[in-house]
Amino acid sequence: MSSPSPVDAPEHVLKLLSELHQKSLEQEAVISKKRKVFSSEILGDLEDKKSTTNPQIEFDQLMLDKFIALDEDKCQFTYQLINAMGATNIVEAGTSFGVSTIYLSLAISKTKAATGKPGIVIATEKEHEKAEVARTYWAQCGDGVQKEIDLREGDLLETLKDNLPEIDLLLLDIWAALALPTLKTVLPRLRRGAVVLTDNTISGAKGYADLLAFLRDPANGFQNMTLPFTNGFEMSVYHPSDQ
Repeated sequence: MSSPSPVDAPEHVLKLLSELHQKSLEQEAVISKKRKVFSSEILGDLEDKKSTTNPQIEFDQLMLDKFIALDEDKCQFTYQLINAMGATNIVEAGTSFGVSTIYLSLAISKTKAATGKPGIVIATEKEHEKAEVARTYWAQCGDGVQKEIDLREGDLLETLKDNLPEIDLLLLDIWAALALPTLKTVLPRLRRGAVVLTDNTISGAKGYADLLAFLRDPANGFQNMTLPFTNGFEMSVYHPSDQ
């Protein structure tokens, strides 16, 4: 018997989340025989085709209408972790259509109410079309979700350079090649004890090699554990030695 969802939200929000997760799974099943889409593998396939167009542009076009949402159980875990930490300031690197963003906003709404602290979910998306769709889903959820989100459109290595509060949690669910540069951009604003969550670090280990090497170098101040979710989910706690 499966346990009930830990997410405290109105019924219409839970229903919407369930529908969006199902759409994401159906899309991934069409794109990948593995039923999980890895950006590095798809990009590699496009490069192998030796087409006359830029593989990166082809990849971006292919992904334009795809959810590729964080798995439902990982979303629920992240929601629980935020509540356990009392986290209120979150950066989500890779918002897409905003499914996981809904969980993040619901979670910080609870922790803000419990702690009285201010907070925000800073979401990032480079594609305007995806950002607009995400906004429509957040609007369906209502003001309780919408008001918690600062969506920054464009190159996240630029949009995350400035105006960041002290960050409690960073969620990396992006193209693997961008993961380490994104971490380094946000790193100066990570508080002691902040958590970095990275998706697909078992199945996508090759693409994440640079990131994982950085996280696992003791000099960089992270304590790491690969959580046993499907395809891996890395949890890295920031404890720099100079503080």
